Amino acid sequence: MKRLDGREPGALRPVTMERGFLPQAEGSCLIACGQTRVICTASIDEQLPRWMRDQNRGWVTAEYGLLPRSTHERTAREATRGKQGGRTLEIQRLIGRSLRAVMDLERLGKRTIVIDCDVIQADGGTRTASITGAFVALVDACRKWQEKGRLAELPITDFVAATSCGLFQGVPVLDLDYGEDSTCEADVNFVMTGSGGIIEIQGTAERGTFDRATLNTMLDLAQSGIAELVRLQRQVLATG
Repeated sequence: MKRLDGREPGALRPVTMERGFLPQAEGSCLIACGQTRVICTASIDEQLPRWMRDQNRGWVTAEYGLLPRSTHERTAREATRGKQGGRTLEIQRLIGRSLRAVMDLERLGKRTIVIDCDVIQADGGTRTASITGAFVALVDACRKWQEKGRLAELPITDFVAATSCGLFQGVPVLDLDYGEDSTCEADVNFVMTGSGGIIEIQGTAERGTFDRATLNTMLDLAQSGIAELVRLQRQVLATG
């Protein structure tokens, strides 16, 4: 089996993360995973959502969107349609859950961090790239608030990153691009912490079924890929 871009089954696409891409935001990161590119920002609001006003902890939430020509054909703006689609809602909830899993919300205090993930080019794996890049933006935002004296200590307990695996031409592979994702027999997204804890697994057989052994192989591939993504996050956050 030869992958469409020539990669080995267990290889990630080339990954880059550019911190401070939008300097007006408390934290920002432009992440590129192959041809997929997402601008991730973290904004801190010294207020809580109305439904949390009586709680002594903070909140992290996320919004996600595709630019119209991030896809092969123009995707209409959801604002024009007047409502968000189910896919958008599902992805932004996933991003929020993933980041909250590595946050000490009591240490964050009565404030909200809003993560915005805007896809400027989509070639598969936009939700996983969003989580990985959003974590970098989140760390920078918290660091900035700590430098200003508004946070006594960083409320982040671990790293978090995400990747996809799939069954492509009968072979488990890591980090699907669009060409593989659109034709694979199974597609599974993994979100994990830097210490190896599993936050979420989303898996679907596109045609037929796949067995437990295949899932285990994909989990091993994902764990290896996420370890590499976390290494890159650490490297990027240690600079500048």
